[in-house]
Amino acid sequence: MSGTSSLRVLYRSDTLIAVDKPQGIIVHGDGTGAPTLTDAVHKLLLAEGTDAAQSAARDLQCLQRLDRDTSGIVLFSLSKKTQGTYDRLIAEHAVEKHYRALVVGRYPRAAQTYTWPIGRDRHDARKMRVSRTGKSATTHARLLEQHASTALLDVRIETGRKHQIRVHLSHAGHPIVGDELYGRPHPKGLMLHAAKLSFRDPVTGESVDICSPLPRRFRAAALRTDASN
Repeated sequence: MSGTSSLRVLYRSDTLIAVDKPQGIIVHGDGTGAPTLTDAVHKLLLAEGTDAAQSAARDLQCLQRLDRDTSGIVLFSLSKKTQGTYDRLIAEHAVEKHYRALVVGRYPRAAQTYTWPIGRDRHDARKMRVSRTGKSATTHARLLEQHASTALLDVRIETGRKHQIRVHLSHAGHPIVGDELYGRPHPKGLMLHAAKLSFRDPVTGESVDICSPLPRRFRAAALRTDASN
């Protein structure tokens, strides 16, 4: 992401901003100097030129993150005065999170709930795995569309374990299309998208629903995967 003109703002208030993260960009710096989503939002605020935007840029803090190859909604706090309140909102799992996942295979018509604990893979530092000694994790998945060899799911998580959706769906026999760690790579990359956040703003008391449309790469990946099988 070379500039801020292509950064889509999905929601904005005096204390929050939500943007649509493209696939392939990291949220925070990793020490390599690679461009980050946080940097892009910071530049976007500075470009507005107002005193309020300058203050928001100084106080900018990401409230939740997505993996590099996951796209969709990322929420930022714009004020240090209220950041702690939003941190608690996230920590208490008071935000309802919905994802879209394109998975391999024919998925059950009935909604599924996965509660397998998740821990680190001792054999591969990059990976997580289902483990009896892992941390509790709850994932709800519901079929939206069944294609010839792939299925589009609505996925809701109650916990936020690392790689939770990817691990649970792979363990269930339906790895996400393009998941190099838990399935197979795909030219279009990982087909996982943070599509909706819903919560009651603890500062204003207002009900907030933030949505991000399904990226076009999902349709292209479904057609390509089906055609190759």
